[in-house]
Amino acid sequence: MIKSIMKKAFPFLMMIAVLFTYTISPIPVEAKSDADKTLGDLKQDLADLKKKKADNDAKEQQTKTEISRKQQAIKTAKADIVQAEEDINKAEEEIEESNTKIEELKVQTENVLKVLQQLQSENVYLKYMSDSSSITELIMRIAAVGQITDSNKKSLDELDALIKKNEQLKKDLAKKQQDLTAKIDSYEKAIKELYGNLEEYDEFALDIDTQIKTMQQQVDAYKELCAQSKNSYLGDKEKLTDCANVPYNAGWLKPLVKGSVTSLEGYRTHPITGEKYSFHSGIDIGKVSEGTPVYAAAAGTVSGMVPKYSCGGNMLYITVVVGGVEYTTFYYHLLRFNVKVGQVVTQDTVIGFVGGYSTSSRHGGYDTCTTGAHLHFGVAKGWFNGSVPNSKVIVPPGFNNKVGYSWNVRTAYYGG
Repeated sequence: MIKSIMKKAFPFLMMIAVLFTYTISPIPVEAKSDADKTLGDLKQDLADLKKKKADNDAKEQQTKTEISRKQQAIKTAKADIVQAEEDINKAEEEIEESNTKIEELKVQTENVLKVLQQLQSENVYLKYMSDSSSITELIMRIAAVGQITDSNKKSLDELDALIKKNEQLKKDLAKKQQDLTAKIDSYEKAIKELYGNLEEYDEFALDIDTQIKTMQQQVDAYKELCAQSKNSYLGDKEKLTDCANVPYNAGWLKPLVKGSVTSLEGYRTHPITGEKYSFHSGIDIGKVSEGTPVYAAAAGTVSGMVPKYSCGGNMLYITVVVGGVEYTTFYYHLLRFNVKVGQVVTQDTVIGFVGGYSTSSRHGGYDTCTTGAHLHFGVAKGWFNGSVPNSKVIVPPGFNNKVGYSWNVRTAYYGG
């Protein structure tokens, strides 16, 4: 009887056990991508940014003191690198000079040996010695010949030692330069952790007040877009991608019909200040006239606009998805904007116009980081969140990060 009851109840008990297991087992949660971001997430980003500013303001003096200390350390390290480079160049010059002297002394030594050989073969050497008027003069003549050869040998030995010393010095200085570059990188990361994207850390980085203002524009624009969408009833839970109908991107296009790369993405010597190891967050496209139309490199939503910033001028940010990956594209030194925050753009949309000459401070403008007409074009992984972290910046797709790379059609991809 009991066996019969257990047999009938067994499937029911197994079902309960399975359900119980699912109830108590943790369900894995995938990290939310930028494409899943909601209006509420965007509002929270703005709130976090404001809190960050409030925290910074509360400990402003302490933060400024620490930043100042680390900035001074960076300047010292950079100065050491410059000195190391000068020392390396000096060592190379000394090595070259020593090699020249060695060649000269080799020729002199060969000539002396030839003369000695000639003297010995014709008994002139013996006659030169026997013609001495006294023992003292004979000793002096013998010593003079010996000194000529000894002097040449000594000079050659000294110069050879100098070359070896300089070669080692060159190796030591190159290692020092490498170590100092790594040190600068660590200092800059420390500054970034202290104060977010500090302006001195990245020449184009936005100060925190501008970040908040730009993020507020983005929140306001999306609130309006989401209120007009079919999912507006979701409120803060509505996805940003559902608020703006962004066209599909099969690939990238050039932001200009034609142009030429004049400066690369990555660390470089600043063309205006001369500062070494300054991070350049994009490529510069030159050989274009001011007023040339600038197109969106990929379809997306205008997520930020910063007018007349002290370094970068009119700066525009567009969030895009290409091949299922989220990116932020950014365009600096614009003469003027041709879009607004929240606007959906296609790859055929003229988003602005090339500036950089009349907008530069050297020509009566407001932008201190340009001297001539060009476009600063950059791409970073992830969506715009009030700033563009250097760690997310990549070489813009379609470019090989090589100065002089030119094109005459927007569909041109990699080139020599």
